[in-house]
Amino acid sequence: MNDNPFSPNPFSARMALALVLFGAGVFVLLLWMVGAGLASGSTNDGGGHAGGRGLNGYAALAGFLEKRGYTVRRSRSEGALDDPGLLVLTPPPQAKGEALAKIVAARRAIGPTLVVTPKWIGAPAPAGTPGAKKGWTVLLGPESPEWRGFLDDVGVGIGPMKGGWHGAGVAGRLPRADSVLSGRGPRLAPLVLGADGRILAAYVDDGFYPMLARMALGPSAVAHRDEEEEDVLSHPIIVVFEPDLLDNWGMARRENALLADRLFAAAVGDTGRAVSFDLTQNGLAASPNLLTLAFTPPFLAATLCLLLAALAAGWRAFLRFGPPVHAGRAIAFGKRTLVANAAGLIRRSRRLHLTSAPYADAARERLVRALALPRFADAEATEAAIDRALATRAPDSPTFSATAARLRASRRADDMVQAAQDLHSLERTLTR
Repeated sequence: MNDNPFSPNPFSARMALALVLFGAGVFVLLLWMVGAGLASGSTNDGGGHAGGRGLNGYAALAGFLEKRGYTVRRSRSEGALDDPGLLVLTPPPQAKGEALAKIVAARRAIGPTLVVTPKWIGAPAPAGTPGAKKGWTVLLGPESPEWRGFLDDVGVGIGPMKGGWHGAGVAGRLPRADSVLSGRGPRLAPLVLGADGRILAAYVDDGFYPMLARMALGPSAVAHRDEEEEDVLSHPIIVVFEPDLLDNWGMARRENALLADRLFAAAVGDTGRAVSFDLTQNGLAASPNLLTLAFTPPFLAATLCLLLAALAAGWRAFLRFGPPVHAGRAIAFGKRTLVANAAGLIRRSRRLHLTSAPYADAARERLVRALALPRFADAEATEAAIDRALATRAPDSPTFSATAARLRASRRADDMVQAAQDLHSLERTLTR
């Protein structure tokens, strides 16, 4: 028969804690990934958007702005179109013009909007291409967008261009000058011009002449406009017709990066340094879920409180960790256990003072039998006889009657224990 009350435990306390913490951490990380949309697939699909890493994508621009201290968001929710800050739209050629017009019109009272028109038809790099990585593309040719219902008074054209470009105090050359996309229209205030004067980037002049126009044309070009005209509309629309100024292909050049830095610094103005790249127009929209809300303010505070509560509960459970104990009998054998159980019951009932008089009486009755005293005498006569016997054997000891009286009068547990010990000592003196 095994006398060990503990079962063998294959795990130590540290190992159990490590397993629990690892599992909890992985679970919370999984919830965060689902809430943040990371589990909905990669956006590096070779498209012309902020998630694309091919020649026609804008991942380099988004990364560059993050390095420059901007708060960059790659939005896959249509609800984020109403967020303040600069909104960057990179719609595909087949986008609906009415939808773009609705988005841009709503943004005029919210924040500035920058629209980059598409040009290149891209395809995934063929398998076996040396050095090719995921998301890389090959450019099959140019294509001009036809967004009916959006800026219908603005025309676009594709053609070769000799020379480079200049604007915002920067000059450079395009990666390919045989197919350059440009815009034309009476409302376009140029920001970047080609060497032959065609407009590569502009803002739509709706009566508000912002810092962008002053940066591109100079103060003398806008001196005739008064302050009343500047308050007609609050936020501008910027259109970059030539995507190679800002796409991954163009951002490989230092002058293009310098142009992007100055262009975005002027575009955000006093609206802060928040830039949101929209991916919904590129077919990458994702619906928010409850987990997304759980990791988004103000619900993030409740999520953190819940995690802290779970951590506290887990730590409390770990402190109780140990090998399981075999279940024993509810009432153990033996006089000692019986006395301990009775004492525990009396202590829990808070009636300990009721035991002092019976204990003194029991000690007196034991001495009556030990000293052969009359059994039916009254208590006072019996205790007086015990005192006389005690005086004969231990003249310097206190009397039995006085010690018994002190025990009966005690109310505090310490006093009762001390008096009971003294009474027991006197009893041993008389019975040895």
